[in-house]
Order: sequence, then structure tokens, then C-alpha cells
Amino acid sequence: MRIIATCLLIAMAAVYGLARWGETTHAADLGPWIGYVRAFAEAAMVGGLADWFAVTALFRHPLGVPIPHTAIIPRNKDRIGDTLALFLRDNFLTPAVVARRMVRLDMAGAAGRFLAAPPDVDGRLRRGASRLLADVMDALDDERLGIMVKGAIAQRLRAVDFAPMIGQALDAAIREGRHEPVMQAIITWASRTLDANAVLIRQMVHDKAGAIVRWTGLDETLANAILSGLQKMLAEAAADPQHSLRIKAMEGIESLAHRLQHEPEMQGRIGRVRDEIIGNPAMQAWMESLWRQAREALLRSARDPRTALAGRFGDMLRQLGTMLEEDATVRLLLNRFARRVAVGTAASYGDAIVRLVSETVRGWDAQTITNRLEQAVGRDLQYIRINGTLVGGLVGVIIHAVGRQF
Repeated sequence: MRIIATCLLIAMAAVYGLARWGETTHAADLGPWIGYVRAFAEAAMVGGLADWFAVTALFRHPLGVPIPHTAIIPRNKDRIGDTLALFLRDNFLTPAVVARRMVRLDMAGAAGRFLAAPPDVDGRLRRGASRLLADVMDALDDERLGIMVKGAIAQRLRAVDFAPMIGQALDAAIREGRHEPVMQAIITWASRTLDANAVLIRQMVHDKAGAIVRWTGLDETLANAILSGLQKMLAEAAADPQHSLRIKAMEGIESLAHRLQHEPEMQGRIGRVRDEIIGNPAMQAWMESLWRQAREALLRSARDPRTALAGRFGDMLRQLGTMLEEDATVRLLLNRFARRVAVGTAASYGDAIVRLVSETVRGWDAQTITNRLEQAVGRDLQYIRINGTLVGGLVGVIIHAVGRQF
């Protein structure tokens, strides 16, 4: 646009030169209209030059000459920054203005409509949000964040008192009879273990027996009797729910459940075991792998916009959106909360934002602010030069016509 405006000014100068030459050498042949052309071009040059000077004076000294009241923006950039900051404060960042504008906003309803009927998963908004979330997560310090996550998990686990929970679970299992399959499985396991280690038991009896017993072969008889008696006892316990062995085991389980719930010493022992397990290197490695798997899953979900609205999580979000659309009370409460947050933010941080704007503009060098403003409004300013050239030419024609009448 600057080139077009400058070329138009040059063209007017060329037209003026030709018209002036025509008036001097061929006035009789060309007639009175050549005077109008010369008047148009002459006034157009004046208008174009005047507007060129005005536009240029905003950003720099015309032709590099330090004429007073030129290069207005570079000389007044600090005042421009202060004025812009005051404009923001007075029109956007005062609590009264924020509250008045927030009254007209239904943020909860808009969120509800978005969640209940989300736009196409391939939309720019969702792709951009997913990419932003993935970039933020990827930029975080993985090692430091992993240590924080592991520490948080360990802290939460240490805060849990497992002893009463285990005791209550045992009580519930006994009341509902869910301990019977476990008891049966333990008896079956003991019987199989006894069979598998029969040779070891016989060897132990043989080693403990005296020389006379071994010489007479009574050690083998004794070992067989022990194995047979134990197997018989386990078989009877497996077949009879009221067997004394099972009753003794039940009494032990009931006593353990009671101690876990009410005995501080037992609860302290369980707590120490819990802390030892949490501090175990294998447990630490497991928590670290758990964090890495969770982080990778989150990154995959963030990079895939479709995943965010898939499955139960997506159903939950859609249900939340429907509730926000239909429940006027919840919508009112959320909008009121949003207004309070916005007003509180404006009251607490409005002045800080204003100072940030003012100090940022003050920190720019004169050339930076000049270039940014010229890029923003320079095209329209060049139209002013073009319009000034054309309007000046028309005014010159009018003045020339009036002059010929008098």
C-alpha cells in the first residue's frame, strides 16, 4: 500500500509536468480543460505530500529531519503504555466492570452444551487442546515428577490404617461364610504338602531316633504312623465342618480379627509391616513403573482426541453436561461461583496486570513499538495518503473552476 500511494503521488507529479508543458506550448490547441488537469494534479500533489508528511510523522522523522512534533509514537511510547494500561484497568479489570459483564455470561450452560454434545473429535479446538496437554506433560521433569508422585502414593499408603480394615474384612467373611472355601483350600494344601514331603519327614524321624530304634526298624514304623495320623486328621477336618481342628482355626481367626480391630499393639505391628513393605526397593520400583505406565497412558490419551471422550469417562462427561443444561439450580451456583472468581481475580490482580502492560511497553525499544503499530494500522494509513491525493485533486479542480468564474 505504501508503494501504491507513492506511485500515485509520482503519477500526479508527472501529470502536473505534462499539463504545465501543455499549457505553455499548446494552450490554444488544448483548450481550457488542460487547466483543470493541471489544477487537479497540482492540488493532488499537495494533498498527497501533506498526508505523507502526517503519516510519516507518526512513526519517524520525515526524510530523517528532526522536525518538531514528528516521530510522535517513538517519543511517547511510555505515555502510550501508561494510557493503554489505564484503559484496560478502567474498562476491563475493575471488579464492577467484570461483575457487570459476567452477569450476562452463562458459563455453566456453555460448558454443559459443550460436554453434552461435543464438537467433532477432529475439530481444531480439540486437536489444539490435546496437543497443548501432551506438550505440557511431555515438558515436565519426568524424574522429579515421578519422585513427587511416588512420595504422594507412599504418604497416602502410610496414612492408611490397614489393621482395622483387615479385621473388619475377616469378621465380614466369617459372618457370611466366605471363609469356608479358604479353610477347605488350606486343609487340601496341607494334605498335599504332607504327601510331597513324606520322605523328608521319614528322614527327620530316622535322624532323631536312637541307634536301637533304627536297628530294630521302629523309626520307619513311627514315621509311617505320624504321616498316617496327620493325613487322617486332615481328611476328617476336610469332611467335618465341626472338627476340632477347624474350630480351633476359627477361634484363632476370630481372635485375630478382634485384635486387629481393637488391640493397639497388633495394629502397631501391622503398621510396621506396612512401612517396611512401602520402603522395600521392590515396592519402590513397582510404584515407579506404575507412574511411568500411567504417564505413558496419559500421553497417549492426550495425543488422541478421541480417547478423551471414549468409554465410561466420556459417558460421565456427557452426563455432567446434560445435568448442567437441565438443572437450573446447579447452573446458577456454578455461574455465581465463576463470577466470584472473576471478580476476585480482577480485585486481587487487576493492578498487577495493569503494571505488567505498562512495564512491558516501557521495556520495548522505540523501533519495536513503532514496527508493531505500523504493521497493525499502516495499511489504513496508506489509504489516507491515497484519499488525500484524490481529494486534494478534486479540491484543486473546484478552486480552479471558481477562479475562472470570477
